Amino acid sequence: MDIENSEQTNNIEPAGPKTAIVTIIGRPSAGKSTFLNTASGEPVSIVSPMPQTTRNAIRGIVNTSLGQLVFIDTPGYHESDKKLNLKLRSITEEQLNDAECVLYIIDSTRDVGSEEELTAAIVAPHAAKTVIAINKTDMADAKPQRCMAFISQHLPNVSNDRIFTISAKNDTGINEVLKALYDLAPEAPHLYSEEFYTDQDVGFRISEVIRGQAINRFDQEIPHAIYVNIADMEMKKDGKLLWVRAFICVERESQKGIVIGKGASMIKTIRIESLKALRKIFPYKIDLDLQVKVDKNWRQKDTVLTKLLQ
Repeated sequence: MDIENSEQTNNIEPAGPKTAIVTIIGRPSAGKSTFLNTASGEPVSIVSPMPQTTRNAIRGIVNTSLGQLVFIDTPGYHESDKKLNLKLRSITEEQLNDAECVLYIIDSTRDVGSEEELTAAIVAPHAAKTVIAINKTDMADAKPQRCMAFISQHLPNVSNDRIFTISAKNDTGINEVLKALYDLAPEAPHLYSEEFYTDQDVGFRISEVIRGQAINRFDQEIPHAIYVNIADMEMKKDGKLLWVRAFICVERESQKGIVIGKGASMIKTIRIESLKALRKIFPYKIDLDLQVKVDKNWRQKDTVLTKLLQ
């Protein structure tokens, strides 16, 4: 059918642009950041096998002929009474209330349990605006039917035409999820120009690239003990070079030595790989002065958490 001619024949005004803020929610490591990066076509959010690497409500923007979807990648929702984790949970809950649509991502390779039930419980009041993506269905140990049974029990008000099996890593089923979100999106002017794929400022993007390169080189407690502080930035050479001084901050002296590495080998690797990643993002060169310092017990300091978790 020729949509344009049909609309003219029936005196129907063409539909206006569709725009929606979409909050992505799910347990840690469900694949929220991978989905966001795949849908946006750019590395907007840190992807790591280490759970709870997303700390902010990060925006990724998808523009198609159907409209504009502004995704908010929230921290993984989980049970914890630690101060940092409580603040992460509050970020997620606020974004759910403010969004026009919700995308709930479930990891099909993991058993459902109390954390999944907790996540489903806070999604339930928003069922009318929710799309569900059962992720990692390309994996050998995926059990999507188990997820379907869970959804049927805990989110019965989400209709089957808004439940999809996907592989965010392999870009399978992503278009179907986007189409369902566009169906829910209201007609509204676009929030951003179409060339934008994120609204993150330069300093934040640089800090997240550095943090991503750092946390993927360590295990156990080190990744969670790291944050990155951009201390100074200066544009030079008529806008062709951005000089940046950044600090990888850890909680203890012993962690500082691990991040620096023997003969400063680790911090050099983090710097070099960060520059490679940044080169793909920005149209100008970046000169990175990267150091490590101790900010003792920063995860218990409200001043630091308020600055980091915006």
